[in-house]
Amino acid sequence: MKSGLSYSSILRSAIVAGLFLVACAAPTFSQSSIPTGSPTPDDKLDLIEDEMRVKRQISQAQKEHKENLNRAQLLSCLSAEVGSTFKQKHHLDRDDLKKLDKLEKLTKSIRSAAGGSDDASETKDMPADLLATITKMEEMAEALKEEVEKTPRQVISTAVIDQANVLLELIRRVRGLSART
Repeated sequence: MKSGLSYSSILRSAIVAGLFLVACAAPTFSQSSIPTGSPTPDDKLDLIEDEMRVKRQISQAQKEHKENLNRAQLLSCLSAEVGSTFKQKHHLDRDDLKKLDKLEKLTKSIRSAAGGSDDASETKDMPADLLATITKMEEMAEALKEEVEKTPRQVISTAVIDQANVLLELIRRVRGLSART
């Protein structure tokens, strides 16, 4: 059975919760009215370990955000390649279908990183023919890339999730329409 939460969203939630707890605990420690004297070496070691752990978590979150930006860039490039190839050949070959598979995986990864999960919703106003669908797919891939680029890493973006869902529906539609031709 597939869980609704992915490992990255659980990790992201844990990082945010940890940072929140550290931020909430800081004023409590600073309000202590009884001086405790100098900290023991064990206390200093614990503080250093906590600080290093938080820095690692922040570094990991920054790395994941950069990977997501790279996915969005690759998504846009692959979509443009499929579109230009179709406009030249007027059909999709095996390489284009592989690119569609890669587009679908990248889009799902971006959606997951934005906090989304599988959504079986039907998108309205889908283009009827293959050329229009591919053109719309290219536009949505570029729009998704731009949305990912402008979204900070700490934000769960419903716009990114919604655009990813529409793009996934377009990719599936392109695959279905190309099979008929």
